[in-house]
Amino acid sequence: MLKNTFHHIPGIGIKSEQKLWNNGVMSWKDIENPEIKIPAGQRSKLKTHIKDSMEQIENGNFNYFENLLPSGLHWRFFPEVRKNAVYLDIETTGMESYDKITTIALFNGKEIQYFVNGKNMEQFPEALFQYSTIITYNGKCFDIPFIEKYFRLSIPHVHIDLRYLLKSLGYDGGLKGCEKKMGIRRGELDGVDGFFAVLLWSDYIRRKNIKALETLLAYNIEDVINLEILMVKAYNMKIMDTPFSASHSIPLPKAPDIPFRADPETIKRLKRHW
Repeated sequence: MLKNTFHHIPGIGIKSEQKLWNNGVMSWKDIENPEIKIPAGQRSKLKTHIKDSMEQIENGNFNYFENLLPSGLHWRFFPEVRKNAVYLDIETTGMESYDKITTIALFNGKEIQYFVNGKNMEQFPEALFQYSTIITYNGKCFDIPFIEKYFRLSIPHVHIDLRYLLKSLGYDGGLKGCEKKMGIRRGELDGVDGFFAVLLWSDYIRRKNIKALETLLAYNIEDVINLEILMVKAYNMKIMDTPFSASHSIPLPKAPDIPFRADPETIKRLKRHW
């Protein structure tokens, strides 16, 4: 879809882009077709920016498109960055500056990695920097700033934040709300949210309840697995509003097995207490 996109070019908005498509300029290569009638000045401008865009792709610089496209259109470069992207989600003891990260889950579409405070958390930065693109829900406001402060590092990755993409499709209410509206169910973890994740960590620390930790990890990992499903669903929904629905849609991924199971008894006990 990226090579069918003109919205990142100065002066080309959604309506101008649609007009180009209607006139037969369906992709960057069509600019070179002399049979397609385009005003000479506009053709020259488009050629210049498309040449630059091609160079950015060849150099793997997708930050270029991230910076030029509004957040609601970042889905357009998803297929190009997907092979080196990772879905990320963190859990914390709270949202204040003095709070700490408890667990982090990463999922690259095939493999799951998880990091636990006090166990292997120091391995997270190296794992993260194996990828060039991060996909989150509300990560621009929460996860990434929290990680940068906690680990004292800067994260230069291309970032697709599904909060903005899903909102542009009319879905809001947080990650769990979006999941339900898009037909994703969580089974035993239904009703578990960010606040409950704090309770699970506290139960693990205070009571040495390993099942609380396993439940927290199951919850954290399900977040990142569902991020991929949401990303692909949202991409396909967006494609339906373009002339490229027949050629550019992506098959829905199959969710992998989660290496941890939620403990119903722990969940019930914490729900009763709180």
